[in-house]
Amino acid sequence: MKSKMQASELILTPEGAVYHLRLKPNQLASKIILVGDPGRVSMIAGHFSEIEFEVQNREINTVTGFYNNQRITVMSTGMGTDNIDIVLNELDALVNIDFEARCPKSQHTSLQLIRLGTSGALQASIEPGSFVASAWGVGIDGLLHFYKGDKSSFDHAMNAAFMQHMQWPDAWAHTYSVPANPGLLDKLAGGFVNGITATAPGFYGPQGRQLRGELFHPALNDLLMSFEYQGRRVVNFEMETSALYGLAALLGHQALTLCVAIANRATGQFLNNYHSRMEQLVVHTLNALTS
Repeated sequence: MKSKMQASELILTPEGAVYHLRLKPNQLASKIILVGDPGRVSMIAGHFSEIEFEVQNREINTVTGFYNNQRITVMSTGMGTDNIDIVLNELDALVNIDFEARCPKSQHTSLQLIRLGTSGALQASIEPGSFVASAWGVGIDGLLHFYKGDKSSFDHAMNAAFMQHMQWPDAWAHTYSVPANPGLLDKLAGGFVNGITATAPGFYGPQGRQLRGELFHPALNDLLMSFEYQGRRVVNFEMETSALYGLAALLGHQALTLCVAIANRATGQFLNNYHSRMEQLVVHTLNALTS
């Protein structure tokens, strides 16, 4: 018999919505676009032919509607793997937990999760404004080590080579490496720059930026830029992909991150007006996802 989840573990509102997302199961589509910026939700939903439902709680804005006669949810997560941990677990709960019985459903539902964001390129050849697909995510954040589960899909060999090359400090959490869903990668990322995305637990020190705080591992970015494994290079830095890929793999969902590279950390360039490129990425994704 399946054990019943306590109220302190599966937290629901009095109306029966999952706690942080403020969603009920029937308000979620199986195709979900995730963005960091809450303001980007309305921009994407502006392309919908019909809005079915919308709600906001903290930095999480959600709109479910229709594009090309297909139901899609767009949702903001805010920044960081800690927010992805909340969002992914509650999205999974909406489709794979019976809220009345408070136990997992006997039939599993797999969601398609596409993150659209911005990132900093780590190879000099990548021009700001380029579209970058995360074929693999390497997490330097440590989040996935709090979960057991089946990690057979993780790229353990690449991860070992990565830690050795990076001269990984003993004081830091071990890294983990997870591939994107190959079907989504093939369908949505044709012609994009693709490679390894490094996911950091912060914007400054964890991404090798030094303002007034001295860096513990000042060679971090140089080592990232020079890492290569079976032809794979680290192409960009951001703050969500490893957690998205790792939790999606453990919970049985499909995930892919597509970014506009708005900076190049190797050359020091920054693209101030990247909004038109983000709009192009959104339209491309909506069309490819519903084709």
